[in-house]
Amino acid sequence: MRTLVTGGGGFLGTHVVARLQAEGIDPIVARRRQYDLTRWDDTERLFADAKPELVLHLAAEVGGIGANRDNPGRYWYSNLMMGAHVIEQSRLHGVDKLVVLGTVCAYPKFAPVPFNEDDLWNGYPEETNAPYGVAKKSLLVGAQGYREQYGLNAIFLLPVNLYGPRDNFHPTNAHVIPDLIRKMSDAQALGEREVVLWGDGSPTREFLYVDDATEGIVLAALRYDRPEPVNLGTGEEISIKDLAELIGEATGFEGEIVWDTTKPNGQPRRKLDTTRAKELFGFEAQTPFREGIARTVAWYREHAAAYAGR
Repeated sequence: MRTLVTGGGGFLGTHVVARLQAEGIDPIVARRRQYDLTRWDDTERLFADAKPELVLHLAAEVGGIGANRDNPGRYWYSNLMMGAHVIEQSRLHGVDKLVVLGTVCAYPKFAPVPFNEDDLWNGYPEETNAPYGVAKKSLLVGAQGYREQYGLNAIFLLPVNLYGPRDNFHPTNAHVIPDLIRKMSDAQALGEREVVLWGDGSPTREFLYVDDATEGIVLAALRYDRPEPVNLGTGEEISIKDLAELIGEATGFEGEIVWDTTKPNGQPRRKLDTTRAKELFGFEAQTPFREGIARTVAWYREHAAAYAGR
């Protein structure tokens, strides 16, 4: 099948593209410098150029708590418009299958733990990432609506926080794992005696290694054709405090961890119910968390110079 991957030059996208290539599929990769999917004309031109039969919509504007707090309007607009344009162009071009990637941020702030897909609409998302989460959740409505009205085979996946090699380690918009790895690796290299982290360390998070996420997306593309959203995760949670200590150990950081409680914690807990993915298309995460962290630390150390001075 002629396969289009939006966001194919990004963190997750590069891993998905590599996996498809290993299976003998050479996908068309949509990068923002060529096609700005927030613009209708660019999205229209992309689909005319690619003529896809399968579309994996992975493109997103996303960041950690600070980036979400600083860019609520931008994140809402960009993610909503990119998804809406891709869904409509998929209809117009008669795409056989559309895979839309959502986010764990779409869940209500106080959803019952573990988060089950049926609880997705039972409350408002956590405030600091609500614009991003609501935009993504709107795409689920669009995908289901287009399936009902136009017969578009669109599926919707809800991955938990991803991490791994080639993640975004930028100082101002990285997620928690790459941010901690960068801070602690750099502090250890410079001989600094403390790192300052946001919140109080009590929230919990669930993390999915990028290769496992890739496997889940590919399995869903091959085996799943229903309208219900599906979680992708491990079903395991860890507190931010324990995560910081684990990454300190992995990076060799021996200084003090200082918690800045004037900064927000974000959502209190995140843990997914992963039953549906296992039952409907056979997905189970395989990478042990410590092993995934070690691989990510090793990758950052090899490429740390690219982030120096940012």
